[in-house]
Amino acid sequence: MKNILVALDTDGDAVSLISHAEKLAEKFDAKIWLLHIATPEPDFVGYEVGPQYIRDFRAQELKEEHRHLQELAGKLRGRGLEADSLLIEGPTIEMILEEAKVLKVDLIVIGSHDHSFLYNALVGNTTSGLLKKSKIPLLTVPLG
Repeated sequence: MKNILVALDTDGDAVSLISHAEKLAEKFDAKIWLLHIATPEPDFVGYEVGPQYIRDFRAQELKEEHRHLQELAGKLRGRGLEADSLLIEGPTIEMILEEAKVLKVDLIVIGSHDHSFLYNALVGNTTSGLLKKSKIPLLTVPLG
């Protein structure tokens, strides 16, 4: 195992996921890839472009998310691990699988939230989608 991909959301559970990946990376001398898939721009999904202030706000959000990912990767490097971070826009499941293939990932670490049946039916569930589509082993970490 040489490459571990940690799929991160913006909800603050990064520490738990990274901790699991860190333990594995230490044992296998593996590189950790921190990946966050951001919601696509409105014009990317076929909607009219909104006012400039909305686009500016979204650009600032993405910049902050990227900075945060870089800080997390920097902390891992500070502890002697090889780590990098990526922020990509697009459909979550497809982009995780695409990046995992490009990076030649051996394991995907992802959090699992407990949602109601109705929530999963209406919104979907990234973890279950990855379980169905991924040919790469997944480590699912239960999150509060």
